[in-house]
Amino acid sequence: MSEGIGALTVEALYRHPEGSLAWNYLRAFRYPWEALEGLSEELYRLGRSLSREEYRQVEAGVWVARTARVAPTAVITAPAIIGAETELRPGAFLRGSTLVGRRCVVGNSTELKGCILFDGVQVPHYNYVGDSVLGYQAHMGAGAVTSNVKGDKSLVAVRSPWGTLETGRKKCGAMLGDYAEIGCHAVLNPGSVVGVSSRVYPLVSVRGTVPEGCICKGEGVIVPIK
Repeated sequence: MSEGIGALTVEALYRHPEGSLAWNYLRAFRYPWEALEGLSEELYRLGRSLSREEYRQVEAGVWVARTARVAPTAVITAPAIIGAETELRPGAFLRGSTLVGRRCVVGNSTELKGCILFDGVQVPHYNYVGDSVLGYQAHMGAGAVTSNVKGDKSLVAVRSPWGTLETGRKKCGAMLGDYAEIGCHAVLNPGSVVGVSSRVYPLVSVRGTVPEGCICKGEGVIVPIK
C-alpha cells in the first residue's frame, strides 16, 4: 500500500502500462487533478496527431477510433477523443473535454464532462462523471455519480489521512485509482480519492480519501479488504 501524501499521486493511483493516451498525458503531473486544467487544449493537440488509419475525425475537435461503436443517439461535444473498441450506448452524452480510452463502456444516460477515462473503464448506467480521472478498469455502478462543485462554491481541497491538498479548482470531482469499484447510487463528493482496488458500498456518500485496498462501508467507516 502506498503511504503518506504520495498515495494521492499519479504514480500511486495509475499503474497502467505505458502506451495509453491517458497515461501518456497524466504522467507529466504529480497529482491527477492538475491534468484537468489544460485538458481541452491537450485534446485538440493530441487529436491532430492521431493516426488517420485508426481514428476518424467525425466533426471539428472530435476524434473517434474506427473500431469504436457509437450509438446514433449518443452526443459528443468537442473536444473529445474516443478510443478503440469503446462503446457509447444510446443516450450517452459527452459534454466536452473528454478523453475516453480503449475498451470503455459509456452507457445509457451517462454524462461525461472534463474527464479522463483510462482503458477498460465502465460507466454503463445513469452515471455523471465531471472533472474527474478514472483509472484502468475502474467501474461505477448504476446511478453512481461524481459531485464536482461544493455547495458554497469554494475551492475544492483533497483531504486524506496524511494531510490536505488544495487543488486550486472550483470544479474537481473524483480521482479513482485502477480497479476501483463504486457501488450503485454512491456519491463521490468534490475532491474524493478512491485508491487502487478499493471499493465503495452502494448508497454511500464518500468524502475525502479511501486508501488503496480498502472498503468504504459508510462515511467514516473504512476497513482493509481481507
